[in-house]
Amino acid sequence: MFAPRSMPWPLVALFTAGYLAPYLLPTTVGRLDAGLPLSATQAGATGSALLLSSAAAGFLLASRIERIGARTLARLGLMLAVLGYGGAALTGFVPAVVAGALVGGFGSGTVTAVAAGGIAAQRDPHRVTTLGLLGVSALAGALYLTIPHLGPGHGQPLAAIALTALAVWPLTGRLPGRTAPARALPHARARSRGGTPVERGRLPRLRAGLVLAAAMMCWSLAQNSLWGVSGRIGLGQAHLTEVTVGAVFALALGAGLVGVVGAGALGPRLGRALPIGAGTALIAGCIALSASATDLPAFAAGEIAWNLLYPVVLSYVIGLAASLDPRGRWAVLVGSASSLGTAAGPLTGSALAAWAGFPVMGEVLAVGLLGVAVPLAVVALRAGRRPLPVVEVAMETPAVPAQNAYDTAYANSYASTSAR
Repeated sequence: MFAPRSMPWPLVALFTAGYLAPYLLPTTVGRLDAGLPLSATQAGATGSALLLSSAAAGFLLASRIERIGARTLARLGLMLAVLGYGGAALTGFVPAVVAGALVGGFGSGTVTAVAAGGIAAQRDPHRVTTLGLLGVSALAGALYLTIPHLGPGHGQPLAAIALTALAVWPLTGRLPGRTAPARALPHARARSRGGTPVERGRLPRLRAGLVLAAAMMCWSLAQNSLWGVSGRIGLGQAHLTEVTVGAVFALALGAGLVGVVGAGALGPRLGRALPIGAGTALIAGCIALSASATDLPAFAAGEIAWNLLYPVVLSYVIGLAASLDPRGRWAVLVGSASSLGTAAGPLTGSALAAWAGFPVMGEVLAVGLLGVAVPLAVVALRAGRRPLPVVEVAMETPAVPAQNAYDTAYANSYASTSAR
């Protein structure tokens, strides 16, 4: 999408803005519970509704980014995030807060969809993904250190997400406008290395993509079931203050930065199957430890180790989804399936904790993650053995006005896309 040697910073910024809401989920849900007349379960349900709205945006827009235009969609998503989260931050009327969260969540999902589609078209999607994870981890860590000092109330984390979306807006000028959809090129076909022609409008590697999407939905469900109640574990079960819990989260996200840097440096040397499969198994152990913590050392150890591994595995999964389709459709769809799991996380975690307590909740989630690690590793292993389709076009691509190198590459991506 960008000139080959340049870094697509607008995509990194969009990734950061889109993922910030899930990263701030514990403090958002915790402050909804403390600052509004909502029960813990109702606050968790509000967080789930926000993320469900985000997932809906991804599913709705996965095949429409090219037709509508990345620039238009990104600006729409950022505007919805500013209005939704900003409006929810400024009112204490519960229906208005919930409505604002839904609108903001749809905006976050729209922004994430644009970022995912753009990253999938890069020569090295894993590198861009790691930079995006670095950005959101650093920003979220700084906010976890800052928000407890800004006073009580539900508005601070929501306002932070809105302001981030507003700050990213100027970078959308470098995104491409509307381009011709793939089905407008009737003679364009993708031919696999085996010689079988495949229509470009169809999703490649359908079975692998569906398995990956289903597994990632469960993976994210387990992760965010704990993440959504981590604040309550620290405050209630481990008997820590909000400042201490915020400091632990900041340290944990700092560890995530280290993990992302390590993943970026390691790159594809170990393939994808080992980091995804083994990393998920280790995360399962961290979740069990964190959920059973009754003091600061255990809580900090579980959260920090977990957040060290989480972005590492996530970066490889996003790269795997991008490798299944250079046009980015599987990246968006898998990301949206992940958002479905993320959406159900706060409510699932709250319900499990209310039913059996935090330690049993952690054990259930850990067992589920161990089961999910197997199909994730299998898809990664098989995808690594099969080359991506090579797109061949039997007619010239219509000229598309381009404002810069990003527009030019985006417009021509239908004409020549090879395996990365």
